[in-house]
Formats: sequence, structure tokens, C-alpha cells
Amino acid sequence: MEQSRKMAKIACNALEEKKAEDIRVIDISEVSTIADYFIIATGTNTNQIQALVDAVDEALVKNGQSARQVEGSRNSSWVLMDYNDIIIHLFSREDRLFYDLERIWKDGKTIGADEL
Repeated sequence: MEQSRKMAKIACNALEEKKAEDIRVIDISEVSTIADYFIIATGTNTNQIQALVDAVDEALVKNGQSARQVEGSRNSSWVLMDYNDIIIHLFSREDRLFYDLERIWKDGKTIGADEL
């Protein structure tokens, strides 16, 4: 869990550096076995979403973590990045409201990126 917490912090820092909006971290370790953390953030357009993807991947690769899977293309308004213990969801504003993952995963514990 400590390693996934470190990875989540690195990912959040990369998202903040690229000006992601409304970054949320949900600790799902006690409600699901798929991961320890979900990180959800909003990009203002597809170019920014791709910049967020690139920044997170670069930061995590530098720290020895590579994505197990990435869903979504360069023009996607929702990209999912799976790093085993952390799963990162990058959305356009509209898709984030539509899918409302915070509501779906409300049984998890929402924590601030600064608490990691």
C-alpha cells in the first residue's frame, strides 16, 4: 500500500504540473481488489488530456512503473491508465459529469492529493 500511495502522489504531482482540474483521489483499497487508488482529473480539451497522459506516464516510468494498460486514443475525451495499484481516469468536463465515478465509488474514501 505504501508503494501505491507513493505512485499516486507522483501521478497527482504530474497532473498538477500540467494544470489538470479538480483532481480527486479515492482510496478504494477497502472496497475493491482491482486497485488501491482511483485518481480522477479533468482536462479542458483533448490536447490537454493527452498532455496529462504523457506527463503521468513519464513521471511514473521514471519511478519504475509502467502502465499495464491505457484505454483511449489521442482524441479521446476519457482516458483510463491502469498501473495495477492505481487507476487514473482523465476526463473532459462533460464526460466526467456523465460517468460520475465519484458517485459510483462513494464507498471509497476520498482523500486530497496533499494527504498522500
